[in-house]
Amino acid sequence: MQTLFGPPPESKPGLLDRFKKAMKSTRETLVTRVENLVQGKKEIDASVLEELEEILLGADVGMTTTQEVLDAVRLRVSRGQMSNSEDLKEVIKAELQRILESTENREISTANPPVVILVVGVNGTGKTTTIGKLAHLLSSQNKKVLLCAGDTFRAAAAEQLGIWGERTGCEVIHQKPGADPSAVLFDALTAAKSRNYDYVIADTAGRLHTKVNLMAELEKLRRTSDRVIPGSPHEVLLVMDATTGQNGLQQARLFTERSGVTGIVLTKLDGTAKGGVVLAIARELKLPIRYAGIGEQKDDLVAFDANRFIESLFS
Repeated sequence: MQTLFGPPPESKPGLLDRFKKAMKSTRETLVTRVENLVQGKKEIDASVLEELEEILLGADVGMTTTQEVLDAVRLRVSRGQMSNSEDLKEVIKAELQRILESTENREISTANPPVVILVVGVNGTGKTTTIGKLAHLLSSQNKKVLLCAGDTFRAAAAEQLGIWGERTGCEVIHQKPGADPSAVLFDALTAAKSRNYDYVIADTAGRLHTKVNLMAELEKLRRTSDRVIPGSPHEVLLVMDATTGQNGLQQARLFTERSGVTGIVLTKLDGTAKGGVVLAIARELKLPIRYAGIGEQKDDLVAFDANRFIESLFS
């Protein structure tokens, strides 16, 4: 079966270690503080719960997720099932994993390639760089990848994507600046079908959810894709910058409602102490995180895995 995600993360050596390195700051903000919180305490009382709430919110876990964790802790305390920091960590770990796994789904597939991936997002989130890294990841799995320079608005976008095409050995379909993005996508999809490509990854212009005409353009891109390759795009990935934390969440929520987003790519996860935003995204957007950016090199985009993420925090 042709999958969108390649081999399962378990088959990739060193993934847990790479997540651990990326999550070092978040681990110190969250887990280390939880350990210190109950050190020397004889019981989990109201003051501990209050401080725990501050810790979770400080790691950008989000209000909804924080309350779910606190409810789970209170339940265990009421049953006399919690007496030390390890008990507390296990409850938090179990709740966070439950939330992530509720949205994680790696079974989306398509019987006939090419798989069409539309990449969307606001300006400055690292969209084009993410496309280049994703092309590298898929190419390393011996997939034939075609890049579509659908951002015809930003002057240097096609040039930047072209550089990534050279780095990854992927062909790039583009037109002159200001061209109709749907026309570029049409050309790319037609070429992909005739040349037996496995994937088409299409860049799009960065836009805010409040720009009605640009959001309508995304809808046109989706219609064009479906017309050339019925059932596509198979994936609409929203690129989010992890360092924006909760500030980007409302914007992302409105964006997903307008553009048919099916999954999240979270960039710069290694550059924040508030990696708990992963939980907020999963819980509040109810969308799976497909990939995570954990560094600046071309191979620092990895298929997201809930187990590896949680273990990187708690192991």
